[in-house]
Amino acid sequence: MANEIAIHVDHLSKLYKLYDRPSDRLKESLGLTRKKCYREHYALTDVSFDIGKGETVGIIGTNGAGKSTILKIITGVLNPTSGEAVVDGRISALLELGAGFNMEYTGIENVYLNGTMMGFSEEEIDARLESILSFADIGEFAYQPVKMYSSGMFVRLAFAVAINIDPEILIVDEALSVGDVFFQAKCYRKFEEFKQQGRTILFVSHDLGSITKYCDRAILLNQGRKIFEGSPKEAVDIYKKVLVHQYDPDEEGGVIAQEISGDWKDSVVTNPNLIEYGEKAAEITDYAVLDENGLITNTLMKGTEFSVKMKVEFHEEIKEPIYAFTIKNLQGIEITGTNTMYEKADVQGKKAGESQEITFTQTLNLQGGEYLISLGCTGYRNGEFTVYHRLYDVCSLTVISDRNTVGYYDMNSRVTLS
Repeated sequence: MANEIAIHVDHLSKLYKLYDRPSDRLKESLGLTRKKCYREHYALTDVSFDIGKGETVGIIGTNGAGKSTILKIITGVLNPTSGEAVVDGRISALLELGAGFNMEYTGIENVYLNGTMMGFSEEEIDARLESILSFADIGEFAYQPVKMYSSGMFVRLAFAVAINIDPEILIVDEALSVGDVFFQAKCYRKFEEFKQQGRTILFVSHDLGSITKYCDRAILLNQGRKIFEGSPKEAVDIYKKVLVHQYDPDEEGGVIAQEISGDWKDSVVTNPNLIEYGEKAAEITDYAVLDENGLITNTLMKGTEFSVKMKVEFHEEIKEPIYAFTIKNLQGIEITGTNTMYEKADVQGKKAGESQEITFTQTLNLQGGEYLISLGCTGYRNGEFTVYHRLYDVCSLTVISDRNTVGYYDMNSRVTLS
């Protein structure tokens, strides 16, 4: 590898075997069957690129594009199925919140734990401790077990450790989206400082504005394949075409979104650990998120119109059902939501054996980031509030933005200077 290359990715592929049942995996591992018991899923397919020393490069793409997989291979967390990733320089990586931290240890104990894992002596960590705690700015919580931390405090400390151990290559996977806007600004100032020092930065972000502003180049992945590498502006422009289904998927052999047909939820990335409850006199049997073109997707562009759709089957007669959906952030805070009662919709009662399709359509003003959608069907029986069926955190929603403001949603302010 040439001296000026920090990261060399050569024809990288990653194959996962997907088993329908744990017993199928066991049978295959014990050689009890010659039949193939799995389906093949390529998270990455023949991806190649080089990142020069001193470059800042962003990787963008929808959920499932392979962004996190490629970072994990570069950092040695995962092994590739084929191809290779060669790194020249000391890496500091911030991939997953809490990775490398012991939840029972205090913040300071975790600083020493991480520093030791990176090859530093206790004396070397001592010399960096003040800088780490100053950047993290978590006060007395540094002396408390990290299991007590909020996600924001967690990422503050983790990022402070990552940037203060003199890395030649810094790799960050979307973790900064957890911190508040002021901490994010502080981190991006550190990115600028790193660039001036000639260090290499590779990061994944859904904040397209940051990709355009801070990156020298951008790599666009779609369904495990690299479909573009070049200027950040060009990459973002092509990405926007992917999001609104104007990019020709036949060029890369994939389908970007699904039209409504059959069971909608089969085309949605559903949470396998969703929480559901209710007496099920009425039951939510199908659901989907639709973009402005009526295509099912879990990834939407900020500022566009979208719909949340669900189907409810009635097992008993219900005179005044109430249909609802909410959107929460990953910390479990309800950001927004509505129901047919708030919206004063003309909802009719249903008899046993009947069904109802409900569609909520609105403009997406949430900031770029990751969210969770919950669905519900409730009502009043004999004056008592009754939950017929609720699906908590049933599916994910990724919002892509090229301009984020402060807080959870955008007020779409107009600025006038005179």
